[in-house]
Amino acid sequence: MKSVLIVEDDTTFALMLKTWLERKGFTVRTTGTVEAAEKLLATEQFSIVLTDMRLPGQDGIYLLQWLADNQSDLPAIVMTSYADIQTAVRSIKLGAKDYISKPINPDELLRKMEEAMAASASVTGPSNNTPEQQTKPAKHHKTAYNQADYIEGKSEAARRLYDYVRLVAPTNLSVLINGASGTGKEHIARMIHLESKRADKPFVAIDCGAISRELAASEFFGHVKGSFTGALTDKTGAFVAANGGTLFLDEVGNLGYETQIQLLRALQERKIRPVGSNTEIDVDIRLVTATNENLEAAIAKGSFREDLYHRLNEFSLHMPDLAEQRDDIMLYAEFFLRQANQEFEKQLVGFDAGATTLMLQYGWPGNLRQMRNTVRCAALLARTDHITASDLPAEITASAIKPVALHDPQTEIERIRHALELTGQNKSKAAKLLGIDRKTLYNKLKTYGIE
Repeated sequence: MKSVLIVEDDTTFALMLKTWLERKGFTVRTTGTVEAAEKLLATEQFSIVLTDMRLPGQDGIYLLQWLADNQSDLPAIVMTSYADIQTAVRSIKLGAKDYISKPINPDELLRKMEEAMAASASVTGPSNNTPEQQTKPAKHHKTAYNQADYIEGKSEAARRLYDYVRLVAPTNLSVLINGASGTGKEHIARMIHLESKRADKPFVAIDCGAISRELAASEFFGHVKGSFTGALTDKTGAFVAANGGTLFLDEVGNLGYETQIQLLRALQERKIRPVGSNTEIDVDIRLVTATNENLEAAIAKGSFREDLYHRLNEFSLHMPDLAEQRDDIMLYAEFFLRQANQEFEKQLVGFDAGATTLMLQYGWPGNLRQMRNTVRCAALLARTDHITASDLPAEITASAIKPVALHDPQTEIERIRHALELTGQNKSKAAKLLGIDRKTLYNKLKTYGIE
C-alpha cells in the first residue's frame, strides 16, 4: 500500500488531508515539525512526503536538504500558501518533485503525487529493503543553522524577514541590512552566510564604527611590515581572511570618504592591494553590510558615495523593531530565559502575570539586545521559580502606568491594586508608578484596607 508522510503544523488542515488521502487508499502519517519527520523517516518506509514550507523550528527547505542528504530517492512535494516562482525553483533544485500552492485542489494534488511516485519508481525500481537499509547515515547539511543560537519569530514582520533571507541567501547578491541598534543585524548576516553556497568558507565581521579612519585600509586590505609607523609585522586584511566566504561590514555608514573609494574599487575589480605592497591579490567575497543610519540622506549630504551605495544595496532587508513584533515578545523572552537558565544554572519556569503584562506593554527601545540583557538580569535576581515584576528594571515598571492625580476612591483602589500587581507587590515601585511617594501609598493602603 502507498504510504504518505504529511509534514504540516496546521493540524486542522493536516487532518482533513489525511482523511481525504486515506479514502483514496493511502496509509498516512502526520507530524508538525521537521525534527519529528526525520525520526519517522528513519524508522518507517514512505512512498512520498508532502511538506509545508513554513514550519516551526526548521522549515520545509531544511527538510528537502535533509532528504537530499539521506533519502534522495524519496519523492517530495512542497505545499505552501506563499507560492512564488523563486520558492518553486528553489524547492525543485533541492529535490522536490513538484510544488503546489494552498488552497490545494485535491485532484491536482493526487495527480502530482501519482506522477512523482511513478517517476521515482522508474528511476529506483522495486525495492524490498527495510527502512533501516534504505536510510543513509544522517549528516548535517552545511547550511543548517544551530537552533540553540536563535529563534525565529512568528509575527508577520518576522516571517517576512526570514522569507527574504532564505530567498536571497543562495544567491551572490550583496545585501544591505537596515535596522535600529539591537535588532539582530549580525545574526541575520550570519544566517545569510550559513544558508548560502559559501557556508563552508569563512565569515568575517568588521565593526566599521570601531576602527579609526587611519587604520581602515589596513583592516580591510592588510599591510606589509614597515609600511607605516607601528606596522611591525605583515597583517592579513579582512578581504583576504574572508576569501571564498562572506565579509560582513557592520555600521558601514561610519566609513570615511576615502575608505569608501577604496572599498568601491575592491568590489568592482575583485582585487585588493595591502598597504605598502605593490602586489595585487585576487579576492572572491560575498559582501553583507548593515547600518542603522539613513544612507540615502547621507548621500544627499555628500557624506556617502551613491555609487558605493548601489554596489552594497543589490538587495535590502529591513530589520523590524521589537515593537513591530508584539506577538513575539514573550516568545523571545522565553528563549532568552532558557539561555539564562543554562548560563546561571537555574531552573526558572517562566514569567508571572505581572511581569508578562509589563513586558508586553513596554516599548523596548533597545530591541532584542535590551530584552536579552533584561531577562538575564531578572533571571539572576529571581528568588522564586518565576520572574516577577519586582525582578524587572525600573525603566520597564515605570512605563506601565502614567502618573495621574488620584481623587475618585473607587478608581484609586483599582489603580493601587493594579500597580501592586504589576510590580509584584513592591510598594516602592508601585508608588513610583502611581506618581506618589511611598509614605502616601502606605497611608492609602491603610485607609482602604488593602493588604
